[in-house]
Amino acid sequence: MATISGLVAIIMWGALALLGTTTKEIPAFQLLSMCFFISAFIVIVKRFFTKQPLLRGPTLSLNQWLLGTIGLFGFHFMFFMALKHAPAIEVSLIVYLWPMLLAVFVATKAALINALIGSTVGFVGICFILLGDGQLALNPQYLLGYALAISCAILWASYSWYLTKSDNEVDDIGWLSLAVAILSLIAHVVLEQSNWQLGLNQWLGIIALGLGPVGGAFYLWDIGLKHGNKNLLASLSFCAPLISAVALAFAGFNEWSNNILIALSLIIVGALIANKAQLQAKLSQRFGEQRSRTLHN
Repeated sequence: MATISGLVAIIMWGALALLGTTTKEIPAFQLLSMCFFISAFIVIVKRFFTKQPLLRGPTLSLNQWLLGTIGLFGFHFMFFMALKHAPAIEVSLIVYLWPMLLAVFVATKAALINALIGSTVGFVGICFILLGDGQLALNPQYLLGYALAISCAILWASYSWYLTKSDNEVDDIGWLSLAVAILSLIAHVVLEQSNWQLGLNQWLGIIALGLGPVGGAFYLWDIGLKHGNKNLLASLSFCAPLISAVALAFAGFNEWSNNILIALSLIIVGALIANKAQLQAKLSQRFGEQRSRTLHN
């Protein structure tokens, strides 16, 4: 179940672009602050229905506070800043180095080569989605944006790896969300002009984002990396932009392309390569169990 939770988080992130089409007129940090306030409220609702104390304090250590806040806020801050200094396609492509980094971070020494090869194949699949039939043309004038995008990838991979080692409760994501919401609000006041002329569709989009890819997904990701198959989740993280492309195509914002099928094939092959050792171990175990039953009978 924990691995499924992580997979649901990836699916939610895949829906980010589609949901974002309803909120594109809202300043980035204003939107981020609103979504993370909703994310923090999720815990209160959950505790209300489970009859737990609504405002029970966090179990976070100082390091967990710092690393959690830096991971969640730092990633989004760097991402938005990168978009101001480099084209969105190139930024997105660089940022999606994070599943490759995470695959390497969580791999054992014996599986490191497979993890690197598999994640590289998966990243090539992402290239087919993000670049389409175009070409990647890195321009020196966008170096600052590229550096910020690389920082995003490193931050999110490091934060995700840290989750696999951290012993904090999942509910603590609510406290981290509150911290990120406040920091985002400060960034909004300093860097942006507010837009509160919001229609019903925009409010529904904000709520959907807060409950999903920019809120609820972080709780599920925490569960998945702490208790699930983190190697598999690292490999399947490449599916997020693929899901995004499919969702946008279904909604009529993008056209269908053979690149979607190519990307899907490469991501699946990459995941199989990266998780080869685990798959072989499970197959051997099942074969051994069947053989034992046959001999016993």
